[in-house]
Parts: sequence; structure tokens; C-alpha cells
Amino acid sequence: MSAADDGRVSTASQIALTRLAGLLADGTRAAFCLALLDGRAWTAGELARHAGVAPSTASEHLSRLVAGGVLAEEHQGRHRYVRLADPAVAQLIEDMATHDPPAAAPPATLRVAGSRRALAFARTCYDHLAGRLGVAITDALTGRGLLERETGFAFTEAGVAWLGDVLGGLPPVTGRRPLARPCLDWTERRPHLAGSARAALCRHALREGWVTRVGSGRALGVGPAGAEAFSRLLDLDVAALRPSPDGAA
Repeated sequence: MSAADDGRVSTASQIALTRLAGLLADGTRAAFCLALLDGRAWTAGELARHAGVAPSTASEHLSRLVAGGVLAEEHQGRHRYVRLADPAVAQLIEDMATHDPPAAAPPATLRVAGSRRALAFARTCYDHLAGRLGVAITDALTGRGLLERETGFAFTEAGVAWLGDVLGGLPPVTGRRPLARPCLDWTERRPHLAGSARAALCRHALREGWVTRVGSGRALGVGPAGAEAFSRLLDLDVAALRPSPDGAA
């Protein structure tokens, strides 16, 4: 590559980064992207209510995010649904969230405090499990010799067999998405497992009722069936992972 070509590539990258930064440097659009990290498609009206803005304002912001390639949209009848464009965009949003100041301001209400505890315990990170539960599952997989982390995340031969047994078959690896990769958890500040395997595990956990969605957000709850499953499969004590009401570990 010539110096001129290198300069053109650098300029194009600068322009792309500037455009992306401009798209995300708005509180409403950021709120939309964070809400969509639950992996589901939302309507414009749902996002408007979530962010506390008028429907017309939401529609304008969503159009910019779709045009910028951050969101993808689908139409069903009169409804317009939007979702994050792909797992790479979701990873970018989640990674950027880790750069929040570590010492967050005290929650203004008990409801906000409860929401923070719920998100810290277990949540979806686009299409995989995150929070204390997600990190604990990753640590348990590593401790049992199912996941190797020396040079990046990779399932061992035993881990591939375990995954196939739990899921009834291995998830397909498509495009550039690997079976396993690390994803920095923004509340635990440690990596949890992502990739097509973790997405398949998350779908399986939701389908089997091991985890259930709490309200309309990203937080997840774990009932008796989930506690039993995680204990049986990975020797996890789910109760020990729950944050205390006063916010202590």
C-alpha cells in the first residue's frame, strides 16, 4: 500500500469514526441502543416511552441510527420494529458502556437501586448471559476444563462435548462469529463468554425456564428450575451470586 493509499484509508476511518461518534453522542440515541442490548426488537413507540421522548422525536433518532448502520428495521403491518444491526454492533455498545466512571452516583430511588441490583445479578448482553451469573458460568466452565482462556476463549474437546450434550447439538458457526470469545462485563469488569455458543446457551436457558426476563428490560431472574440446572451442570450456587439489598457483595 502506498503512502497515498494509506492516507486515504486513514481519512476514511476518521470519517467513519466521527460519524459513529456523532450518532452515539446523544442521550436519547444512547438510551435506545442500551435498551436494545436485550437482544429483542422494539417498536418505535416502546423506545419512545422508555427514553421519555415524543414519538416523533424517537422516529427521527431511529431513522438516523438505521441510516448509520447501527440499527436494522423490520416492518410488520403498521408496526416498525428496530434491533441492533448485528452482534458486532452489540459488542461495541457493551464495550463502550464499560468506560463509565467506576464510582457511579448513588441511586436516586429504591426502584433505581433495585434495577441496578437486578442488572448486576443477571442480564442479557444482546443475545448472551452477562452480569454475575454470566461471569460465574464462564469461571465454572474454565474451572471444569471445558473452556480454555490462555490465548483467548476456546472450548476444549471436553467442552465441545458438554455443549453438545446440554444443547442437544452444537450451534452453527456462521460468518465471522466464533463459537467462543471474551466480552468484557461492564458491571463485573471481568470477561464473560460470548459467541455463538453462549447465544445458544442463553436461548436454551430462556426456553427451558432456567432464566426469565424481569419486566421489559435486560434484567433476568433465576427460579428454582434454573438454580437446580446451574448447580447440576456447573456446580454453581446461584443464591450466593445475588447482590444484597444494601448493595454489598
